[in-house]
Amino acid sequence: MQFRPLHDRVVVRRITAEEKTKGGIIIPDTAQEKPMEGEIIAVGAGARNEQGQIVALDVKAGDRVLFGKWSGTEVKLDGQELLIMKESDIMGVVEGQAASAQKAA
Repeated sequence: MQFRPLHDRVVVRRITAEEKTKGGIIIPDTAQEKPMEGEIIAVGAGARNEQGQIVALDVKAGDRVLFGKWSGTEVKLDGQELLIMKESDIMGVVEGQAASAQKAA
């Protein structure tokens, strides 16, 4: 992908939700909610503070994050559906589980 977000923005790929419940019931696409979990694909350099210095972001490419339900702007790049959002829209980083283990299709 040849896209670099600016300032404090990040590019996130949603991690697909389970299509089955624990009991084995298959959930159709129309009934599924969009997942609020994703993997960071790219990050900007950071935002500037009052002194004009660049403040680096707390997240990095490869982090698995949780974000708000209506956060970000949906875009399609290189055939992939991605989200571009500000770092402040991210609620937190999920620790201890590799994001690539449950990548979106």
